[in-house]
Amino acid sequence: MASDAPTTTEYIQHHLQNLVVGIHPENGFSVAHGADEAAAMGFWALHVDSLFWSIALGSLFIWIFKKAADKATAGVPGGLQNFVEMIVEFVDTNVRETFHAKNEVVAPLALTIFVWVFLMNLMDLVPVDFIPRATEAIGIPYMKVVPSTDVNITLGLSLSVFALMIYYSLKVKGPVGFFKELAFQPFNSPNPLVQTIFVPINLLLEGVALLAKPISLALRLFGNMYAGELIFILIALLPFYAQWLLSVPWAIFHILVITLQAFIFMMLTIVYMSMAHENH
Repeated sequence: MASDAPTTTEYIQHHLQNLVVGIHPENGFSVAHGADEAAAMGFWALHVDSLFWSIALGSLFIWIFKKAADKATAGVPGGLQNFVEMIVEFVDTNVRETFHAKNEVVAPLALTIFVWVFLMNLMDLVPVDFIPRATEAIGIPYMKVVPSTDVNITLGLSLSVFALMIYYSLKVKGPVGFFKELAFQPFNSPNPLVQTIFVPINLLLEGVALLAKPISLALRLFGNMYAGELIFILIALLPFYAQWLLSVPWAIFHILVITLQAFIFMMLTIVYMSMAHENH
């Protein structure tokens, strides 16, 4: 941190600062110390902590599910197999109820998103000083452990979903059909001249609605998790007895929040993929 006894503002800024690595105009390739240096590094700066924890948690997800698959048995299943089967069945039920086309990618995609986002959100329950203080002791100045509180991570997820949505829209409807979907609704007319006038208006409205999907998907997850993290940081500034009095109830409530946000991200992904497969 900035000093042995940081002020409240310094404490909050420290815990909200990512470990950013990039090329600084004056310092060259270095670690950013503060938001100003991070901003000066520009677009290609890397949030190393967010990347590390998101990859680590994704690998944990693959390892757990692979271990359950390797030990799966038709007889009496173990606890891990029961747990994994429960999650798979939950996701599969939601996919079947929402997505009515035929695509073998959607169910695995929904499962990956639900579990991965849940694991990233779950890191918010780790005490706010536990990992940052441990990494600071070995010379790493900043360490944010909740990847979903980094808008770059949530935008990366949502833009990946958006790219799949555009790909399947073009594949199912064709370029002409996809253009007609954007150009001929919500306003249409049997009169060709009137319809021609409506085309630019429809393109503007539908284009804004289309681009709003990945942005809203990313910002919804980011905003909820960032607010939750900030509350945990504010609680950590209180006296010790007040921390336990407030952090435990908030953590219990936050379990619902992190699960709900993972579920919403998954369901909106399924809905968007379903819309991409609708051929009018």
